[in-house]
Amino acid sequence: MTPLAGHVARHLSVAVAGGVATVTLDRPERKNPLTFESYAELARLFRAAAQDSETRVFVLAGSGGNFCSGGDVHEIIGPLLERDTKGLMQFTALTGELVKSIRACPQPIIAAVDGIAAGAGAILAMAADLRLGTPRAKVAFLFNRVGLAGCDMGACAILPRIIGQGRASELLYLGRSMSGEEGLAWGFFNRLAPPETLEAEAAALAQEIAAGPGFAHAMTKRMLQMEWAMSVEQAIEAEAVAQALCMTTQDFRRAHAGFVAKRRPVFRGD
Repeated sequence: MTPLAGHVARHLSVAVAGGVATVTLDRPERKNPLTFESYAELARLFRAAAQDSETRVFVLAGSGGNFCSGGDVHEIIGPLLERDTKGLMQFTALTGELVKSIRACPQPIIAAVDGIAAGAGAILAMAADLRLGTPRAKVAFLFNRVGLAGCDMGACAILPRIIGQGRASELLYLGRSMSGEEGLAWGFFNRLAPPETLEAEAAALAQEIAAGPGFAHAMTKRMLQMEWAMSVEQAIEAEAVAQALCMTTQDFRRAHAGFVAKRRPVFRGD
């Protein structure tokens, strides 16, 4: 059994099937806001995924027609006003750890975004590897609306790489919502689906990825991140090492055997 099976927290649920772990933010009556507890629990879950050889893909979703409304106003924002500098730094380190855990998680992560994705909810979607949205999705990096900078949880580093510097600047300065159609046109969303089929389409995409070579997918994710800070020459050298390692896997041998036998290989991630 995968180590993630049965992994639950007060505001999260995790379901594992066919190599896909679906993590659902589950406070629909409040549009699934994050709490101190759920920040930490999500980070622990994605860190633990590095030791899970059975889960090949994650789907991150929200319940009740919304993705995530950000940090809970009553359970997070209010208490933060009572903290000193050290306490505030502890909180921002916690939020940053969540994004770092998502990026360090070797499995690809698909965000299925319906309805509201605001503040930290927008960051969760941004930090994922792939994003599926709906026409009614509203993604808002609204930190400036509460008197804070747009440079939150890696937004100034990651968002421009997805949608471009100018578009990211607009969203981070204005704090306005990006619609589903706008997100698709800007490259934030990989595709849009009707709300009623979003879950099924995210699951189908996850299963398609899960059927691929797991070790190689993890290497692709690692290189996509590491090469941000490399020159082209350094990237080529790094990819040469990465690809040589992939050539030592059994999945590479299975692909060759399948090609020779004219049948589709069944990858196992080893």
